Amino acid sequence: MGRIPQAFIDDLVSRVDIVELINARVPLKKKGHEYTACCPFHNEKTPSFTVSETKQFYHCFGCGAHGTAIGFLMEYEHLDFVDAIETLAAEYNLEVPREESSTDYKRARDEKQPLYDVLEQASQLYQQQLRESDKAINYLKQRELSGEIAKRYGLGYAPDGWRFLLEKMPDKPNIINSLKVTGMVVQKSADKQYDRFRDRIMFPILDRRGRTIAFGGRIIDEGEPKYLNSPETPIFHKGYELYGFYEARQAVRNLQRIIVVEGYMDVVALAQHGIEYAVASLGTATTQDQIQKLFRSVSEVIFCYDGDRAGHKAAWRALENTLPVMRDGLEARFLFLPDGEDPDTMVRKEGREAFEARMQKATPLSEFLFDTLLADVDIDSMDGKAKLAKNAKPLLAKIPESVFKDLMYKRLSELVGINENKLKGGEENIQETRTPAKQKSQRSREIKQSAIRDAITLLLQHPELAGKAQIPEAFRDASMQGFPLLYRIYETIINHSDLTSSALIERWRDSNEFEILQKLIQRDVQGTEDKSGLESVYNDTIQRVIEKYNNDRYELLEAKLVDKTITPEERKEYEDLLSQFSTSKTK
Repeated sequence: MGRIPQAFIDDLVSRVDIVELINARVPLKKKGHEYTACCPFHNEKTPSFTVSETKQFYHCFGCGAHGTAIGFLMEYEHLDFVDAIETLAAEYNLEVPREESSTDYKRARDEKQPLYDVLEQASQLYQQQLRESDKAINYLKQRELSGEIAKRYGLGYAPDGWRFLLEKMPDKPNIINSLKVTGMVVQKSADKQYDRFRDRIMFPILDRRGRTIAFGGRIIDEGEPKYLNSPETPIFHKGYELYGFYEARQAVRNLQRIIVVEGYMDVVALAQHGIEYAVASLGTATTQDQIQKLFRSVSEVIFCYDGDRAGHKAAWRALENTLPVMRDGLEARFLFLPDGEDPDTMVRKEGREAFEARMQKATPLSEFLFDTLLADVDIDSMDGKAKLAKNAKPLLAKIPESVFKDLMYKRLSELVGINENKLKGGEENIQETRTPAKQKSQRSREIKQSAIRDAITLLLQHPELAGKAQIPEAFRDASMQGFPLLYRIYETIINHSDLTSSALIERWRDSNEFEILQKLIQRDVQGTEDKSGLESVYNDTIQRVIEKYNNDRYELLEAKLVDKTITPEERKEYEDLLSQFSTSKTK
């Protein structure tokens, strides 16, 4: 599927009234210049969820949730970005275009649609067979599964035979080919083909849109393998999909937590007992892609494994894949069940409340990580401390920059008695030595550090201001924090003068600066209460930013002059700045 043109996204977001969008899902009340409601993302009695019509932005002062109209759809309806765009476009009766030729797009769609169709037909046939098979029904009853739960998860039965699908499906070349491409039929030789799944309870695996994309089959009697999965196909990539994820999002409106288990039957058994937020990885260790997918919908993930060595090994692989996606506000924990137990047997023995009580006591990721590493060293010896640091550092390095990462290094520092900066690869007590030539001038000290933030905030909230004061192109490649971002925002507005605030910020959704911009757009800049003075505040802010850039640049060049590393071009720039400063002092 081709990329959605940016111009279409800009236009769509510009059409949306965030108040109207949210009010259709969460009733809002007018309060002053904003709208309020009880937050749909956490439980509260006093409204702390606000929607700004002017900023086209929502924010909850209770849980911190915030974003644009697109962001709200993604959070509230558990959609990814593309699905949110398609959902919003449907509300405005717009067809989402793609940046590939219509011929290419139609060909790609036509190639995949038959695969979805044949898998849906197979799912219906399997469900019909389940209803007609005493053997399969009795097996599910032994596992204490109801007909209702079997229907909700679309459980079916593949009868014991080699050609069930081949005989039930129309004998047409395109149908047979789709069965082969999806792995439902195995081509043994030129004249021999047979069903992959035989005498198994069938679990359809659904994508985010509820389409059947693969199957997992569990054998009823003794035999190997116990579970058999569909192979990789053009529409199924097992390292990305999760069994039960679509059903969990449908069953729980305000999904906050996911528990990851190992088997399909575990997912269904937990749902049978009222725990409707379980998913299963598809026969392999939980991958980084799967974990990222989960954390886009929930803030808490609990990994549940057997308490034996194999369970701890699987949990450790999950931990390693979780570290690169951890960020502040997310929580990963690990639940180990007694030996010989799995979620299916455990929840049947002790019920929902007792099982959820176990989840409340699950081990935090940080504790599991350090406990596992400490079990392999003698922490009372210097050699043990050195080994702990050596083993821990590569793991902590995987964590994105965050308070969580700082706290993990702090814990390691406490255990081994070494400064955090050294553990991170830096030096202890790093201090910047400054010669008199590098010391800040009085002019630079007078410049408030918030100037760059004010400038970005003003452009985000009022894109029309970009034409009121020019921002130097030198900011584009500046080494000072915030200057390149300010220029990119300014340049984007100049090149697309009709962008709204929401459309502007959405252009940064996939960037590292997106979260920063979402916070900045909520700020109030002093002096903007009176809209008549908005242009004056902006011009003054840009002037202060330029002054800061010139002063910082002057200091850098002066240091290079002293160190004799300045280039001829830099020397000219230095002399121009010196002349500029001298001229301003005589005024």
